[in-house]
Amino acid sequence: MSKSLTAGRLNDVILGCFAHLQPSETVDHLVRYLGTWSGSEIPKVIQYALKLIGPFMDLRARLQHRAGLRESPTSRASQSCAKLYSLLGDSRMLWRIWGLLPIFQWLISLERRPPATRTLLTIERLQGWSMLAYYPLEHLYYLVSHGIIPATVPSPISFFSSKKKFINLDPGKLGLWSVRFWAVYVILHFVHLIEDRKLLKQRHSSIRKAKGTGLTREEKMEIRQRWDAFWSEVIINLGYLPLTVHWSLENGLFKNDIWVGVFGLVAGVASFRAGWKATALPLAPEAKEVAPETTLDSVAACDVST
Repeated sequence: MSKSLTAGRLNDVILGCFAHLQPSETVDHLVRYLGTWSGSEIPKVIQYALKLIGPFMDLRARLQHRAGLRESPTSRASQSCAKLYSLLGDSRMLWRIWGLLPIFQWLISLERRPPATRTLLTIERLQGWSMLAYYPLEHLYYLVSHGIIPATVPSPISFFSSKKKFINLDPGKLGLWSVRFWAVYVILHFVHLIEDRKLLKQRHSSIRKAKGTGLTREEKMEIRQRWDAFWSEVIINLGYLPLTVHWSLENGLFKNDIWVGVFGLVAGVASFRAGWKATALPLAPEAKEVAPETTLDSVAACDVST
C-alpha cells in the first residue's frame, strides 16, 4: 500500500531532492579554488578559448556558404563568441580594480619575510613597483574608455595657480603604458625563474649529499612538486611574454589576432592548473603510500632537458 501523499512527504520529495546526491570532492575543490585570487583564471581560459573558436566558426560558415549549404557566409555563433569574449575581458578588467590590494599586501610581507637571496629580494621589489604602476594606469584606461571619468581633468598644479591647466588622459596611451609595466614584470619573472632554478638545483644537490642513501617518498614528492611548480611558472610566462610585447607596441606584434588566443590560452590553462593544484587538500597517509615513486635524478632530468 502506497504511503499517503502528505505535505511533509511532498516537501521531502521536491525540496529535499538533494538528499539523493552525494557530496562531491570536485565541487568542494572548485569552490575553494574560485574563492582564491587565481580563481579568475577560469574566465580567462573561457575568454581565450572563444578567441580561437570564433575564427573556426567563421571558416566553417564560409566553406558551407561556398558549398551551398547556408545562405550567409557569416556565422552568428562567431558573433556570439566575440560578444562573450568582449564581456569576459571587460569583466576581468573591472574585477582587477582591487588589484592593488594584494600588491600592497605582497610588498609589506616581502620586507618582513624576504626571499632566500638578495637577488630575489631585489627582483621581487622591482616586480612589485612595476605592478604599482601597472594597476593605476589600467584603472584609468578602463574608466576613461568607458566614459566614467572625463578624458580631460584639471591638473593638480592648477589648484595653486590662477590659470587653469588640464591633463589629457588618452586611453590608448594609458593602455600601452600599463601593459609595458606588466611586460617589465614578466621579464623580471624570467630572471626570477633563473635564480629559482639555481636554488632548486642547490637544494637537491645538498639533499642528495646529506642523505647518502635513497630519499623517502615524502622527499621525492616534495622535489617533484617544486619542479612542477617551477615549470608551470615557466609555461605561464612563456604565454604572457608575447602578449605583453604585442600589447605594448602601437602596431602590435602579431598580424593575425589568433595568436592572442593561442598564447592567452596557454597562459590561462597553465595558471588554472597551478591554482587548482595549490588549492588541493593534502594527500592522506594511505594515498602517499601508493603515490608513484620518482627519483631525484629523474626529476632533475626535466631541468636539463632545456
